[in-house]
Amino acid sequence: MPRRDLPPPPPPAHVRAWLDESAVRADRARILRELGRRSLGIGRLLLLWAVSAVFALGWTFVAMGLMAFEEGDVVSYGLGVVFAVLGTGVLLPAGFWFAWGARRDRQVRRLLYAWVESDRDPAADSRVRAPGLSLVWLLASFAMAVAGLFLTFGTAVSVPVVDGKYGEIAYYMGLGMILWITGLLGLCKAGAHYRWAMRVFGGPTP
Repeated sequence: MPRRDLPPPPPPAHVRAWLDESAVRADRARILRELGRRSLGIGRLLLLWAVSAVFALGWTFVAMGLMAFEEGDVVSYGLGVVFAVLGTGVLLPAGFWFAWGARRDRQVRRLLYAWVESDRDPAADSRVRAPGLSLVWLLASFAMAVAGLFLTFGTAVSVPVVDGKYGEIAYYMGLGMILWITGLLGLCKAGAHYRWAMRVFGGPTP
């Protein structure tokens, strides 16, 4: 997928004074829509879940390697090495992808804050508040975090240890932690957006 450049920062106040006010407001509204979509859009939520799914796939390979090592025979050791390599090959790119996404998300937030503070336009600003999207992020992330905690602690309580083998328990607890962390990230994002909207617009989001 080709890389799309971010919108530019707002022009300084002394430059805006020489520009057509209606054109500046139209550009501001368009850029705010774009930045809002990149910051809190449904696509961003799906992308977060996609990264979580890649981490879950990598952890599945790692856990299969652990379970293979627990078998103790030569063939199982060989399979364990193969699964461990596959898991590392999935987890490392996923980690770089996550780090790149986090850095890009910070850049989007800085631009969004700068454009909001550059002027005031009730129609455009009301869309930036995005109370509906914040609620979607909040509820979906809360459900995922709860599911992750349930899977993690439920596995620790209900799955028995068979012949000293912990691979299956580690697998399910790891999946639960991935879900919990993903949900926690979404909750933090929704909460940070809500606090920012209250601070900037001088009141709660409608």
